Order: sequence, then C-alpha cells, then structure tokens
Amino acid sequence: MEYLAVLKDIFLSDDRYMYIINGLLFSIGITLLSAILGIILGIILAIMKLSQWYPLKNIKGFEKFNPLSKISYIYVDVIRGTPVVVQLMILANLIFVGILRDTPIILIGGIAFGLNSGAYVAEIIRAGIEGLDKGQMEAGRALGLSYSQAMKEIIIPQAIKNILPALVSEFITLLKETSIIGFIGGIDLLRSANIITSQTYRGVEPLLAVGLIYLLLTSIFTAFMRKIERGLKTSD
Repeated sequence: MEYLAVLKDIFLSDDRYMYIINGLLFSIGITLLSAILGIILGIILAIMKLSQWYPLKNIKGFEKFNPLSKISYIYVDVIRGTPVVVQLMILANLIFVGILRDTPIILIGGIAFGLNSGAYVAEIIRAGIEGLDKGQMEAGRALGLSYSQAMKEIIIPQAIKNILPALVSEFITLLKETSIIGFIGGIDLLRSANIITSQTYRGVEPLLAVGLIYLLLTSIFTAFMRKIERGLKTSD
C-alpha cells in the first residue's frame, strides 16, 4: 500500500500522467506520419532501382547506365550508412532554419524518420519484387500493359503480401526509433518520462511505465498486422 501511494504521487500528483498521455499521442502521430512517408518513398525508390530506363544506350560505354537506378542506390546507401540521429539533427539544424524555423517538431521528425524509413522499405520491397516469378511481368506485358502498369497492377500487390512481415518489423523499429526526437525538443514518451523524473527524482517508475506502453503498442500493432496477413493469405 505504501508503494501504491508512491506511484500515486509520481503519476497523479500535479497531473503528471498528462505528460505520458501527451507523449504517447506525439509518438503515435510522428510514427504514423513517418510510416506513410516511408511507404510512399520506399515504393518510389524500389521502382527506380528496378527500372529499365537507359537514356544513353546509344552511347558507347553508357549502354547500361540507368540514372534512376543509380540515384536510388546512392540514396539508399547514404541513408542506411548514416545514423538516423545524424539525419534528424541535419534536418533540424541545417534545413529547417530561417523562414522554416517555426516548422512544427512533429513535422520535422516525421520527415526525418520517413526519409530514413523509406530507404529500408525500398530494400524490402525490392527484395519482394525480385522474389516473384519473372513470368509475372512478362505476362503483364504480353497483355498489353506498360512496365509501370504491370508493376502497379500485378507485381507490387503480390510483393506486398510477401513482404508484410518484414514491413511490420520495420514499422515496429520505426516506433521505437522516434524516441530520439527529444534531441530536437520533441516531447515524446521517453522525454515525458525524463520530465517526470526531473520533478519527482524517481527514475525507475517513469521509465518502466514508458517501456510497458511501448511493449503494449508494439504488441497491438503486431497482432493487427498478423490479422491482416491472415486475411491476405485467405484471399489468395
């Protein structure tokens, strides 16, 4: 009973639980924003990497030069080769300055994490597409579809079913990665725990509460995605 009184003082006194609620809403919001951007960017990068556009094929030595694929490879290598916290700090301190300095932190973070996630999603989608039978594309082209139409109508929908588990893992990682948004002043779940600790001088309980919330969120998300995955398999 005495410890319950301590917990009550930590979280309920002065409405300190609101820090966690607001941090939870912030973390979910930035994760959804970055996930949407990451999916869109990942699909674009994967298609660029797998494209067959050779504008200089008539020039000797450049027959196999594909600028879209090259750009995609460079982007993915740079993003995957640098820490996400560095990318976040660059956007916050070098890009969103001057007239952009009043940009909401949730938007800055969403863009930073989305750009980072897009590189990983691109590789997941590329692997899923390349894992399909090449006859799928040939069949689509034989039906009169263009390359882009075949990708949109035949290849990508099938690839999504195959790569769903990997995408789920990427988005769970994304949710946990957003905990570094405090580096640029964002008050997410982890930052809210630090605020409560600074006011109560109790470091363990706020961190345990935040850890349990992260565990609950990832468990709910995993269960939801598994349900979708079973539905997709049933529809085959």
